[in-house]
Amino acid sequence: MSEKRVVRVSIGGDEYSLRSERSDEYTRAVAEHVDRALQDVLASGAMVESHKAAILAALAITDELFQARLSAREVEQRLQLLTQDLSRFLPPKKRPSRGA
Repeated sequence: MSEKRVVRVSIGGDEYSLRSERSDEYTRAVAEHVDRALQDVLASGAMVESHKAAILAALAITDELFQARLSAREVEQRLQLLTQDLSRFLPPKKRPSRGA
């Protein structure tokens, strides 16, 4: 297991010390993404309390995650269909088994 390092980040104007096994750059990028989502909510014009803005930012980030997962599943399905279509051009002994 990798050693956890402490990375200082700023989210919503507050400083946080995050412990992570990921690289400092990765941890900062994640924090910056959260900060941007929070700033987008706050800049939308609606007057919201900071904890509610954080929840709305979390919902926006979760929506991004779900959309990315859906896209990945769609790409995987298209690749499976393409593999099936292309496998018919292979000699019978080289074709993938149906169970695979």
